[in-house]
Amino acid sequence: MLAPFFRPIAIYLTFKFTSMKRSVRFIRPLAAVLVTALLFTACVKSDNNDYLNQPAAGLMAFNLAPDKPAAGFTLSGNSLGNTAINYTGYTGVYLPIYLGNREVRSFDYFTGNTLAIANADFADSMYYSAFLIGANGDYRNIVVKDELAPLTVVPGKAWIRYINAIPDSTTSPVVTIGEAGINEPAPYAGVSSFVQASAGSVTIDVNNGSSISASRVITIEENKVYTVLFIGIPNSTDPDKVVQIKFIQNGTVTP
Repeated sequence: MLAPFFRPIAIYLTFKFTSMKRSVRFIRPLAAVLVTALLFTACVKSDNNDYLNQPAAGLMAFNLAPDKPAAGFTLSGNSLGNTAINYTGYTGVYLPIYLGNREVRSFDYFTGNTLAIANADFADSMYYSAFLIGANGDYRNIVVKDELAPLTVVPGKAWIRYINAIPDSTTSPVVTIGEAGINEPAPYAGVSSFVQASAGSVTIDVNNGSSISASRVITIEENKVYTVLFIGIPNSTDPDKVVQIKFIQNGTVTP
């Protein structure tokens, strides 16, 4: 059983995941001098079934593989969470994990077969996302560090990033998020940095002039943090697998 792993030794911000109706608290240092004292304390199960309180990182995992209705993840052979992640779903919170270089394996939840393997270094008190992407037997695990610490409160602004998880998008589609000043090719498996965007209505578009075309208008709130997901299979006629745009609210930045 995982115990709460954030201990508020400085001011904190609360991250809400509205689509999963869950929340997690992130510690944000009051001043730079407090950074060295910032720790995640996790009650995590070790390989020999002992329970230890120790520093930890946070990891959120996503299933963005359109032909995998249920997927799971392991870290160095240990399960991440205890439920399947549906297509377009995610863990909903940053789960506490051991530090160091870890093998990140994704697998088909129904068969147990490995889909993809990656390795990543996880540092104390840092936050990461793992995205399962791909289709038709060709899958990847994309693990990125979520640079949340540098994000600051800016009146009238939010923070936004995107991942292009559209398989077979060999011709990089152009992603446009006008309110964030984004208008650029987005290579397959690419994850952008968080950038400021004006709060309010935001028009998002992804298009390669042929097989990839989707647009959506979303509403983002001041000082909240978002990840936009470009997903689906080009030219698919399955309404669940067509190219589409989804997003999650990662959290809220506080002073």
